[in-house]
This record gives sequence, C-alpha cells and structure tokens, in this order.
Amino acid sequence: MYLTQGLHRAMQQRPDAIAVRFAGRQRSFREFGERVARLAGALQRLGMQAGDRVAMLSLNSDRYLEYQMAVPWGGGVLNPCNIRWSPAEILYSLDDSGSAILLVDEAFRGVVEQMRGQSKSLREVIYCGDGPTPAGMHGYEALVDTAAPVPDAVRRGDDLAGIFYTGGTTGFPKGVMLSHANICSSALAAQAEGMVPAGGCYLHAAPMFHLADMGIATPHWFAGNTHIIIPMFTPEGVLDAIERDRVTSVLLVPTMIQMLVDHPAMRKPRDLGCLKCITYGASPISEAVLNRAMAAFPGVDFVQAYGMTELSPIATLLPAFFHTAEGRERGKLRSAGRASVCMEVRIVDADGAEAPRGTVGEVAVRGPNVMQGYWNKPEQTAAALRDGWMHTGDGAYMDDDGFIFVVDRMKDMIISGGENVYSAEVENAVNQHPAVAACAVIGIPSDEWGEAVHAVLVLKPGQGVTGEELIAHCKTLIANYKCPRSIAVVDALPLSGAGKVLKTRLREPFWQGRQRSVA
Repeated sequence: MYLTQGLHRAMQQRPDAIAVRFAGRQRSFREFGERVARLAGALQRLGMQAGDRVAMLSLNSDRYLEYQMAVPWGGGVLNPCNIRWSPAEILYSLDDSGSAILLVDEAFRGVVEQMRGQSKSLREVIYCGDGPTPAGMHGYEALVDTAAPVPDAVRRGDDLAGIFYTGGTTGFPKGVMLSHANICSSALAAQAEGMVPAGGCYLHAAPMFHLADMGIATPHWFAGNTHIIIPMFTPEGVLDAIERDRVTSVLLVPTMIQMLVDHPAMRKPRDLGCLKCITYGASPISEAVLNRAMAAFPGVDFVQAYGMTELSPIATLLPAFFHTAEGRERGKLRSAGRASVCMEVRIVDADGAEAPRGTVGEVAVRGPNVMQGYWNKPEQTAAALRDGWMHTGDGAYMDDDGFIFVVDRMKDMIISGGENVYSAEVENAVNQHPAVAACAVIGIPSDEWGEAVHAVLVLKPGQGVTGEELIAHCKTLIANYKCPRSIAVVDALPLSGAGKVLKTRLREPFWQGRQRSVA
C-alpha cells in the first residue's frame, strides 16, 4: 500500500474526470497526475532524496494536494506544518525533522522570511502563492513548468510517509511517524465501513495540515472522487461550496458544526440536497448541537470518528444508524463507537491487563494503523507503544456490545476546538512571565470550544498580572489556541503527598454535575 496508489488508479480508470477544484481552477486526474510527477521532479532537482523531509506551511489549496502526492511520488517524506503555531513552534518542527525544503503561501510568507535565517536545516523555500515570487524563493508554477516528470518512487508499506507534529507532554511538539501502510490501512478501513462511496465530492474544509483531513481524504483518492477545496473554514464558505460544487461529504469538528448551524447564512434558502455525509471527530459533540445540526441537514448521515494522529487517525466509528431515532434507543449516542475494520480496541488497567466491561481504564489500540513511533523520542515511543498496543491516554469503559464511552483524559491534555493542547506546553509559556511563581493549566467546560484553557496562578510577592497581559505574553511563545482564555490567582496550588499538583481538585468545581470530566 502507498499514498499515490489511489491517484494511479484514478488516472487509469477516470483520466478525464475532475480530480480537484479550487478558486476557479479545476484539473482532471490526468492533468493532476502530470503536475504531481513534474513537482516531484522539481523537488528532486532541489536536492530531495529518498527519505528526505519536505515541509509545507500554507492554507488549504490545490497545490497543497499536489504537495501531498508529489513528495512521496519523488521519494520524500511529508512534514505539514501547523498553521496555528507560533514561529518558534514551526521552527522547532522544521529543525527537529531536518526539513530542508519548505513550501509556503502568501499568508505565511512573512513568517518564513523572518525565521529562515534561524533554521539549521532549511535550504530551499518554494513560494506557492499566486503573487509575484519573493526574492530568495523559487516560484511554484515555474518549477512545475520547467521540471521533467519523474516516475513514482513507490515508497510503500513500512516506508515512512510523513512526520505529523502534535503537542508534547514535555513542552515540545512530538513528531508522529506514520508509514504508507499506516495511513492507507486507516483509509481502506473507512471504505470498508461504507463511509466513502464512489462518485462523490469531498470538501476540504478542515485544515489540510491536520491528519484528520488527510486521513478522511485519502479514501476519496482510492474511490476516485473529486476534491473540493476552500482556503479555510468559514460557515458561508462551507455552505457556498456545498451548493456550488455539489459536495457529498465533509469532515467538520464539533466547533465547526456549531458555528455552521448557528450562523445567519444557514437561514438563507439554499440547495444542499447533494450532501450525504458529515463526519465529525477530534472532540465529542454535545447532544444539543448534534440535534440542531441534524435538523439543519435533514437526510444527511452523521458519523463520528474517534482516534488520534498516532492512529492514522481512526480507531473507532459510530455509524449513522446510531444517530437516528431508532438508533438512539440503543443508548450508544454518547459513545465513541466500536473498533473499525482491522483495528483492535480494548480498555486496560494500570498493568496493561484488559479491564472488565463497564470498568474505566485506558483506551489501547492495536492494528496496522498504529504509528511507528515518535521522531527522535525513543523514551516517549516506548511509553506509548507497549507490546504492539498504542496507549492513548484516554480514560473510557467498554460496554457488552464493544462500544467505548470516553469519560476522562488520563494524560494531561485539553481538547479545545478539536485541537490538542498539552498542559505542559502552556505551563512552560506561562511560567516564563516574570510575575508568575507557579501555575497549573487545566481544561474547563466551554459551550463554544468544548474545553477552554484555564490557568491557575501563584504570583511572586508584590507582583500582579491581568488575563490580557498573560495571554499577550503567551502568544509570543505558543499558538493562540493554546493560550489561556481565563486565569485564576490562588495563594498555593493543591499538592499530593508526593508533591504533584492535584489537578483533579482544580477541575472539580468546573465539572461538577457532568457525566464525564472532559467535554
């Protein structure tokens, strides 16, 4: 199995069908494949060799799709950069992965120009925007036009396909190593579950740097479906694309769904009857929002996918049936579903033994979708991967039918707006403020984001800080979505006998009366 396999099949069987539409541009599978082969040749000409990492920092575009295919076609390894990160975090991911080539669009050109001289690994920058090519960068279209197409290197199976950075419990991002087999097995499982019928149009509304979008989009390559792209999520942009391009399938995180169904644009008359399926995941959805969404999109299947980057990304699925009135009577709507095809899921205790049904433990997953490990982090890899099982850090129980119900988060992580926020990263940033003596960061309930980042502070004697000042300080060090949205000042943090901060005690007032301790 290899990432470009679906493209080859579509080029052979549907060469003149539309592969991609973006911003008034559209290309057939034949045209798209030819451009991918040329871009792969251009990357090789710039020095990309087998296994070399190539990064991209960009909003969604047709060129992003070409990058996702051309890098493995030419023998390289993907490193999609998180567009919501601070320059310091992006720089870390470039140097940690050893990315020598970076593609950047107009939205992030200035960021790259500022940090380019600070990078230890970066040699070549390709400008993939639509404006004039900046000095010191290569023009994307010029490279594609002048490069000779090269044959597919056919990196496959256990060959590394990409390094996908996610937050780190130690305060630094971790590079998740995913092979071609990892990503393709997850994609083929989604197809086997009936999520991706042929003849459809998939809308890239979620950010394309995120494996959630790439993971859901990959089976659409195998199905030979059309890819519709908008630069970034906006409610009107999604609705316009569905109506204009006859979109049949889209992935949205719960925060996006809430913003979509509550937006005034939903009240305008529209022809959205083409839409067949909304897949949601990355964080749980409230039943109230789900009910509003199902009322706004009658006849559309809603499917929940649970997983993580380390699982390529799907582990379990809650099919559309369990969202219907008949299905809800089975009592599974608050679950995260059951193990997808070719994945094993179990709930384990502290010793790694399977817990009895109904008993809360840690979710562990085994299968061809499980990551190879964390880039250059053998200790963290060994802690997460044990006897072939990926220990997710999510606390859950399994019922007698194999459905898992997530109730808590065993690792110190917050999910806000579908993005993972590790408390250690935020605490590292907060503690660098000169007024802060100590801090603890927790997730608290948020109707808008699911969970919001909340910082509990102990200040140095005679010092003071406002929430606005602390947030401004944190924005210089970490991504905006990781920054605290609220703060509380206390005289001392509650500690265990071993001297560890008792975050359960800090969370308790916020989560009282709720069925679980995560949103």
